[in-house]
Amino acid sequence: MLSKITGGSTEKVLTIKILNKYEVDYFRCLETSFIQTEEPYWLAESYSSAITKLDVGLVERNELLRNRVIPILSSHFNTDNLFLDYAGGYGVFTRMMRDKGYNFYHTDIYCENLFAEFFDLSNLSDNSTFEMVTAFEVFEHLPNPLIEIEEILKYSKNLLFTTVLHPGAESLRNWWYLVPETGQHISLYSEKSLAYLAQKFNLNFYTDGEGLHLFTDRKFDTNLLKPARLPYIIRTMKRKVDRYFRKQNGIKESLLQNDWSFIKTKLS
Repeated sequence: MLSKITGGSTEKVLTIKILNKYEVDYFRCLETSFIQTEEPYWLAESYSSAITKLDVGLVERNELLRNRVIPILSSHFNTDNLFLDYAGGYGVFTRMMRDKGYNFYHTDIYCENLFAEFFDLSNLSDNSTFEMVTAFEVFEHLPNPLIEIEEILKYSKNLLFTTVLHPGAESLRNWWYLVPETGQHISLYSEKSLAYLAQKFNLNFYTDGEGLHLFTDRKFDTNLLKPARLPYIIRTMKRKVDRYFRKQNGIKESLLQNDWSFIKTKLS
């Protein structure tokens, strides 16, 4: 099987059961370490519901992204312009950003815009231009990344997106982000593969090294996605102190991770 981003050789690295019934092979691009499934014939079944039962973190994720995106936009982009949230699900992020004064619009061909109705791409004129497109938790769903990313970039040459970088083929089987129970994550990226894609589209590439990335035709002196990071010892102490004060003040720990694990077990 040829790599869907380079067209070069791949090697099979994993076979795992998708949707609890299909034995599916995963292949690694030898040049970039991009990982793809075999041709995903099961997608119609996977997308019987666009938002899966396992996406219990949808609300929290949008809150965290809003808080990370606003400083980036305010410091490096023109916040008076239009923004587009591509494949934006129920419209939660668009609504949250509009609530903060940012002129976001939504588009998603698979999911109904419930929270940002009337602020959809279809409500704008065809010649509308966007300062930036956001595409959160989208890249891992793309069956043909080169073609589909090119389509997204037609809206703007500034594309801020999330996808979690894979840990390497050796650790893939037990990686939480694989979620074979839903069958929707079919394209998995290394930092090298995203850098390859940026170069393919003649764009600059910035990343936080984990899950937040930027393709842009602009050049920045610093990596605008890398937040100031406290030393490990201080981060560890801070977590312990925060946990202690939450307990003292009767603040309960989130059940999100427990709920995700519980639902994953149910689906299995």
